Amino acid sequence: IYCYPLTITDTDSRFLLACQGLYSTAVATAKPVFTRVFKEFGLPYRIRCDNGVPFAANTLARLSRLSAWWVRLGVLPEFIEPGKPQQNGRHERMHKTLKAEATRPPAATLRAQQRKFNTFRDEFNHLRPHEALDQQTPASRYQPSTRLMPDRLPALEYPDRFEIRYVSANGGIRWRSDWVNVSIVCAGEYVGLEEIDDGIWNVYFGPLKLGRLLERHMRIEDAYGRLKRHR
Repeated sequence: IYCYPLTITDTDSRFLLACQGLYSTAVATAKPVFTRVFKEFGLPYRIRCDNGVPFAANTLARLSRLSAWWVRLGVLPEFIEPGKPQQNGRHERMHKTLKAEATRPPAATLRAQQRKFNTFRDEFNHLRPHEALDQQTPASRYQPSTRLMPDRLPALEYPDRFEIRYVSANGGIRWRSDWVNVSIVCAGEYVGLEEIDDGIWNVYFGPLKLGRLLERHMRIEDAYGRLKRHR
């Protein structure tokens, strides 16, 4: 049985907010961990992550159902470039230590493995001095966020100059009496469109730019200039 550790750290202090062993990388198992962390430690402004599931998908702006939920909470996903783990080097260095000390050898059950993760997290945060922190511990440097987790998801807001469109259950919007695919992860939400040239519109999901609508194609171009992609 595979164990997938979901790890969340504070970039500045290296404080390990969560190290939770999961049976899969599904959103349904990851979201409760983020909910607990957000309620306990507050909301960040950004989350830097890799391009794997459940954080990213092959959609506009690499948005997944999990990272779309972050955006609704006012947290912007910050994806590293594919194949460049050094762009999240602090977190990757923690992973190397975690694997060496808590997974070799692995425990016999997920519950036993979680106990090893809990021990590692406590030692990592409170006992282990870090050279990059002037030999201080992460716990001595960490400050929780002052942004509280809301009881209800706030509505996405857009400037008055934006055109607002509802994303239907099939992941598309109506535009100029036509249908334009956006993303199924935005279904049931509103996107905003800002005209930047004749027949060219930037498309936003809240503060996150998804891509650029080209009316001559009636398709949205992603950040790489592609018009064809998964929904």
